[in-house]
Amino acid sequence: MARFGAYIAGSGSCVPQRRLTNADLEKLVETNDEWIVQRTGIRERRAVSEGESTVTLALHAAQKALESAKISADDLDLIIVATLTPELITPSTACLLQEKLGVKRHIGAFDMGAACSGFVYSIATAAQFIQTGAYTNILVVGAETLTRIVDYTDRGTCILFGDGAGAVVLSATEDTQRGIQAFELGADGMDGEMLYVPAGGSRLPASAQTIANRQHYLKMNGREIYKFAVHQMTDSLKKAMEACNLTAADVKLVVPHQVNQRIIDSATEKMGFPKEKVFVNIDRYGNTSAASVPLALDEALRSGACGAGDWIIMVAFGAGLTWASATVKL
Repeated sequence: MARFGAYIAGSGSCVPQRRLTNADLEKLVETNDEWIVQRTGIRERRAVSEGESTVTLALHAAQKALESAKISADDLDLIIVATLTPELITPSTACLLQEKLGVKRHIGAFDMGAACSGFVYSIATAAQFIQTGAYTNILVVGAETLTRIVDYTDRGTCILFGDGAGAVVLSATEDTQRGIQAFELGADGMDGEMLYVPAGGSRLPASAQTIANRQHYLKMNGREIYKFAVHQMTDSLKKAMEACNLTAADVKLVVPHQVNQRIIDSATEKMGFPKEKVFVNIDRYGNTSAASVPLALDEALRSGACGAGDWIIMVAFGAGLTWASATVKL
């Protein structure tokens, strides 16, 4: 039994100013706005400019989350950053963010590598520290600069991804009926190469050949990922509701990973959710991987789409292959 509840005390988000529209992509690859919108629901995405990076986006989102939670950075006990586009190979982006926030206490900080599922993985992990009484306030961030690893000669991937960051402060409460009530984490490493970056790690270190072969860019088997995503999102939603004995009528809002409008529609309709109960912003930001769920969550909270006392379900899936869901009482 949890001794404390782990609730979302504050949220924040940040996206770059630069917009990359479908019309912009028409100038780079053989595609068009109608084709992209019909197949993905994406109309534009944000892209970092010179001087911007994963940690700069994470910093702005984190500062807004701290302000929303009405605490300072020195009140934090732990920082977790979910990302597949870290600032550096080492040290972790979380350590760099700790420095940027000016945290004076030597608290723990680490990155979570679960791709698009990373934020929900991180929320589930943070909840354990809080529910056991080990920590009181944890900053959880999802931040990505995917435009830095997208191949703009590959129309199958370059139309999908954008940059952004979202953050929450997870805090302790004596009310165990509030906050993270259930979660599911899953992975199937057998299908890891359906979505991956071939080079840059220990298997294929950077070389003139890997650069010439464009192996430092994201590669994806789109057809297989689509089938996996529809099945897994549906199954994850079902388990998330069953874990807390909820029906679609009980849930105020589903906050899904913004992967593809058709995937989101298919999965949520199968589970009985009308469109007004599903928060979608993929049309404006595209797929921002680990930033996707917290960016959508922050917009949902600030717009009043959900609030204190509401049940919400966060659900995500991504490279690994990984998947995750969290059932939350706000």
